[in-house]
Amino acid sequence: MKSIAHFGLTLFLGFAGIGVQAQSLDERNEAMFKQMQSARGVSNTEIGRIRTIFAGSSYIGQGNPAVTRHPLSPEEAAARLSGSPTSVYRNSKFERICGERYMAPLYDPATERPEDAKACIDMFEYPNVPLAYPVVWVRASEAAQLCAAEGKRMGDAHEWEGASAGALLAPDYQFGRGQAGMRAWHNSHWASTRNQFSIGAWKSGVCATGSHKSGSCNGGSFTGCGSNTYPAGSFPNCVSPLGAYDLDGNAAEHMNLPLAPDQMASAGSTKLGVTEMKGSWFIWDTIRAHEHWSRWRAPFWHGSRVMSSSSHHNYHLGFRCFKSI
Repeated sequence: MKSIAHFGLTLFLGFAGIGVQAQSLDERNEAMFKQMQSARGVSNTEIGRIRTIFAGSSYIGQGNPAVTRHPLSPEEAAARLSGSPTSVYRNSKFERICGERYMAPLYDPATERPEDAKACIDMFEYPNVPLAYPVVWVRASEAAQLCAAEGKRMGDAHEWEGASAGALLAPDYQFGRGQAGMRAWHNSHWASTRNQFSIGAWKSGVCATGSHKSGSCNGGSFTGCGSNTYPAGSFPNCVSPLGAYDLDGNAAEHMNLPLAPDQMASAGSTKLGVTEMKGSWFIWDTIRAHEHWSRWRAPFWHGSRVMSSSSHHNYHLGFRCFKSI
C-alpha cells in the first residue's frame, strides 16, 4: 500500500500539471497556469491578467519545447527531497508575514526580526512554484507587468542582493554619480564580499549550474537555444540565509536598477529605472560567463529602461517577484 506522503506527492505533481508533457508552448503555459492556481492559490482574475500578458508574446514560457532538453524532470527532482514539495518548502511563519505562499521576508538579522520585514521575495523563480521550470524569454517590461498582475512588483537591485547575502540593508545607489559611476562605487564598496554567494563560499554542484547549452545554440536564437534549466528548488541546499532558492544558478533574473529615488520599486515607483541582470545562468559550472557574487552589480549588458517594450529577453533570463508589506 502506498504511503500518504507518496499520494500527496503524486497529487502535487499530477494535478498541478508539473508532469504534463504538452507539445506546444501555449499548451505548456496553460498547464503552468493551472499549476500556479493549485500550488499557490493564484485567482482566476489574476490568471486572466497573466494570460493576456503571455498572449502578447510568441516566446514567454519555460523554453522552446522544440529544442529545450531539461537535465532533470520534476519527478526526478521530487525524489531528491526529504518529503513532498509542499512539506519541504511551505513555511507557515513566512506565509503569515508575507500573506502569500512561497515568499520569504527580507530583513537584517543583525537588527530586525522576520516580523519586521517591509518586503518579501518569491522563494523561487517565476512562476514561483517548487519543481516548476523557470519562465524565460520574458522582457523586463513583461516581468514587471506579470508581477503587478498578482499585486506584486519587480525588485530593486539592493533587495535581491540582500536576499542573497542574508541581510537586507538600506539602499546605497549613490544617485548623482551616473549609471557607470554608481555601479563602480557599489562594487568597490562591497569588494570585501567578493567571494560571498547565497550559499556562502562557492561550491560546484550545490546549485542548478551543471546544465549545458544546446548544440544548436547559435547566438541566442529562440529556434536554436533550449532553456535547459532545472526545476526550481530541485537543489534544496541552494538556499540563501533568508530563505530564497536558486538565486545562484538556473535562470538569471531581471531586476530594477533605479537611477533616481523616484525610480525605486520598493518606494512604490511604477516608472522604474534601468535593467539589472542578477544571479547566474544555468551553465555556470561549465561556462563561466561573467563575474558574479551576492552584492555584485553587473555591467549594463543588453541594457534598457525596465519598461521599454524592447527590453532584452533570452533563453536563460527569467525573473522573480517581490511584494511590499
